[in-house]
Amino acid sequence: MDYLSNMFSLKGNVALITGGSYGIGFAIAKALARAGAVIAFNCRSQEHLDQAMKDYEKEDIEAHGYLCDVTDELHVQKLVSEIEKTLGTIDILVNNAGIIKRIPMCDMTTEEFRQVVDIDLVGSFIVSKAVIPGMIKKGHGKIINICSMMSELGRETVSAYAAAKGGLKMLTRNICSEFGGANIQCNGIGPGYIATPQTAPLREKQPDGSRHPFDQFIVSKTPAGRWGTTEDLEGPAVFLASHASDFVNGHILYVDGGILAYIGKQP
Repeated sequence: MDYLSNMFSLKGNVALITGGSYGIGFAIAKALARAGAVIAFNCRSQEHLDQAMKDYEKEDIEAHGYLCDVTDELHVQKLVSEIEKTLGTIDILVNNAGIIKRIPMCDMTTEEFRQVVDIDLVGSFIVSKAVIPGMIKKGHGKIINICSMMSELGRETVSAYAAAKGGLKMLTRNICSEFGGANIQCNGIGPGYIATPQTAPLREKQPDGSRHPFDQFIVSKTPAGRWGTTEDLEGPAVFLASHASDFVNGHILYVDGGILAYIGKQP
C-alpha cells in the first residue's frame, strides 16, 4: 500500500454509525467500509434493522446491526459494551441519528421540540460519552458529528432542528477542546440540501409538472446548481475518519455546494 493510500486507509478500525440504516448514515457507512473499516450501526426499529441488513448485504458489506435508542443512556452503554466485546474498541464514531419536524415555532409543542433536541443533540452527547473512555484507553479516536447548515443559519419551521444542530456544532468544539490531548479528533460534517428520502417531499413535482417552489429556491441559492447526493459526503467522511485528518480538530466541514459562501443573485 502506498503512502497516500495508507493515509486514508481505515483497515482494522471499528466504526459505529448511529442511524446508519439508510440515507446519509448508510452512505457514510458504505464509504468507511470500502476504506477498510468494520461497520456497526444502530436503528430504533426491527423493521428498519432487517431492511438495512439486506441493503448492506446487497453492497457486499458485512455490517453489524443493533437495536438501540440513542436517547436511552443505559441502552447505549450496553450497545457500546457489546461492540467492544465482539468487534473491538470503537475507533470511529459517526453521530448521524437525527430527526426533523418542519412545524412553525408557535405551532410546535414543547414535547415535539424536546424530541428533536433529545435525538439530534442529547443522543450525540450520550453516545460520545460512552465511546470516549475506550478511545482514551486505546490512544486515539475519531468522532464525526453530522451537523447541518442549520448549525449556522435559521429558517422558518425548523426552530428545534436549528437549535439542536447549533448545539451539536458547539458540542463538537467542546469535545475537541476537552479530549484533543488524548489524541481524539472531533469534527463535524455540515451537509447542504441532500437528496434523501427525508428531503423527498421538498423535491416533488407540482401537479402542473413544475418544480416544487422549495426545490427551485435551493437550486437558485446553490452555486453548484443542484442538490447534493449522499455520495458527496463519502469523501469528507473518510477524510475525517482517517489519519489524513489527525491535526484537524473542532472543525465543521460544510458540504453544501457553496450555499454558505453565496449571497445569491440580484433579483
